[in-house]
Amino acid sequence: MSAEFGRRSGGQGRISQWLRGRRTDPKAEDSGREALLLAAAGAGLPLAPAAYPSGYRCSCDRVGCPTPARHPVSFAWQTQSTTDRAQIERWARHQPQANFITATGMVHDVLDVPFDAGREALERLLASGIEVGPVAETGDGRMLFFTLTRGTPEDEDEWWPCELDCHPETMDEHPGLRWHCRGSYVLVPPAQLPGDLTVQWVRGPEHPLPDPLSLLEILTDECSRYVGEEQDHATAAWPLRG
Repeated sequence: MSAEFGRRSGGQGRISQWLRGRRTDPKAEDSGREALLLAAAGAGLPLAPAAYPSGYRCSCDRVGCPTPARHPVSFAWQTQSTTDRAQIERWARHQPQANFITATGMVHDVLDVPFDAGREALERLLASGIEVGPVAETGDGRMLFFTLTRGTPEDEDEWWPCELDCHPETMDEHPGLRWHCRGSYVLVPPAQLPGDLTVQWVRGPEHPLPDPLSLLEILTDECSRYVGEEQDHATAAWPLRG
């Protein structure tokens, strides 16, 4: 199983290697990008155009953009997001460099975890026979587990703590799991990030979306382990002086 993953900054799984394979024909590359976007939309993920890298900066040209190449291009992205094939084809062909986001909380949610925690969790989930849906990896160290949306729970306080229901702009404030639901979004593969980093599928959108609660226990367990290890490393690097 571990052969499907690779080092965060280097090796890639077989799927990622295929997606990153060198092509000499730009039309073939555009066709592959469009096919992957249409596959995501066909699985029910509503899409909207997003910014893209311009060197090490963002195409939005905002000075100090906090999320370069990771945000929608329109403030109306929630209403603009669609699964309409013709519209996505037009966007993809007229904006060949654009990334795309998928709006969460309508059809699907995304459980967003550190890469190392996600890798271990995915191995455990599959070994346990738990149904896992689409999973993406980002070149900046995250794994995205796509699930069904929870909709509107009867008890709003039961499963909506702010640490889990947050926006991509607050990612650095929460080192563990983040639950993208209402009013949030994530990049959908294939996407490009500054520094030649990418967002790619580990498990594609052909896999049915699971109930998020079926994944939550193992994901939170691995996130807790990850955060504990990070804290141990920090303590070891800066020992307390008596």
